Formats: sequence, C-alpha cells, structure tokens
Amino acid sequence: MINKLLSDISTIYIAYGATDFRKQISSLSTEIKTKFNLNPYKNAAFIFCNKKRNSIKVLCYDKNGFVLAQKTLLDTEKMKFQWPRNSKELKNISKQQLNWLLSGLKVEQKTSFKDIQLDLENTAN
Repeated sequence: MINKLLSDISTIYIAYGATDFRKQISSLSTEIKTKFNLNPYKNAAFIFCNKKRNSIKVLCYDKNGFVLAQKTLLDTEKMKFQWPRNSKELKNISKQQLNWLLSGLKVEQKTSFKDIQLDLENTAN
C-alpha cells in the first residue's frame, strides 16, 4: 500500500531516530522546514518512525493537500523496523531501500550493489 502511495514520488527521506507519534501533519511539516531545512511541499515523501520501532508515518504533499499514512506492525514482540538511530539526520533513500525497510531489513545492505552514477566526463575511454 505504501509503495502505491509513493509511486509518483521522486524523492524519499527517512528521519533517523524516534519521532513523537502524537505529531500530525502540521507539526511534521513544520519539523521538515525547521529541523531539516527542506520544503515539505515538493514532490517528496518524509518517513518517520516511533520510539518502539513498530510503526512508521509517511507524509507527502499531493497537489492540493498533505497525505499522512501510517503502518503499524502487528506482531510487535517479533517484528521491529530496522530504523537508524541517529536522531539529528534526514537521509535520502531509494525505493529499493524503502522496500528493504518495510520488509524488516536495514536500509544499508552490505551485500547489495551500489548505484554508480556515470557520465561522459567520469568514464574511461
């Protein structure tokens, strides 16, 4: 369901550390502006996790208003999101990394191939 919501989103950010889940659209969008100096109205999704790491919220702007979605894991004794703990950072992730996160894996997989950005100036002839 979250992947369908984010199908037209160009950029995905995750807010490291725990977020107070009493926060709703207005306070989360204010946090994006003040804490991370980003525009919450652009074509981006911002993902937050609670302290117990069993629930995430996704905030994104959709043409004329915000969408706030939440996913909560049901088996909280066995299941936790592998959420990065550094609480002062916002990180841009790929859709593949989001899929890993939603599957219970870490965002940074040691065994995955990293994307390589090439252009004519940084390639060998």
